[in-house]
Amino acid sequence: MYTLLSGLYKYMFQKDEYCILILGLDNAGKTTFLEQTKTKFSKSYKGMNLSKITTTVGLNIGTIDVGKARLMFWDLGGQEELQSLWDKYYAESHGVIYVIDSTDEERLSESKEAFDKMISSEALEGVPLLVLANKQDV
Repeated sequence: MYTLLSGLYKYMFQKDEYCILILGLDNAGKTTFLEQTKTKFSKSYKGMNLSKITTTVGLNIGTIDVGKARLMFWDLGGQEELQSLWDKYYAESHGVIYVIDSTDEERLSESKEAFDKMISSEALEGVPLLVLANKQDV
C-alpha cells in the first residue's frame, strides 16, 4: 500500500530534473548569469547584490522550477586549475551553457582552447550546447 501511495505522490508532484552546466573562463560572468536567471524565473528569490559576486571557487548551484521541470544549474569555477574538474560533471549534464566574456579580447584564444577541450569530450556527445557571448552591453 505504501509503495502505491508513494508512487502516486511522485507521479503527481515530482518534477523531472535536468542538470545544466554553466562553464567558461573565470570572470566571464557565469555566476552573474545564474543569479540573474534565478531572479527572473523564481518569484520568491530576491537575488544577491551583483556587485558582491566574487570569483567562484568550486561551484554554485541554482535551482529553477519551470512548469513540470526542475532545472538545476551547476556554475563551475573557470580558473585554469578548476577546468580540469569540469569533465567529472559531464556525465550528469543534460545541457551546457558556455559563457564567453566578449569584452576580453586578450583571453578569447584561451576561452577557445577551453571550449575545444570541453566539446571534444565524448560524454557531451548529443548534449545541447548554448554559447553565450556575455557583456555585449559594455
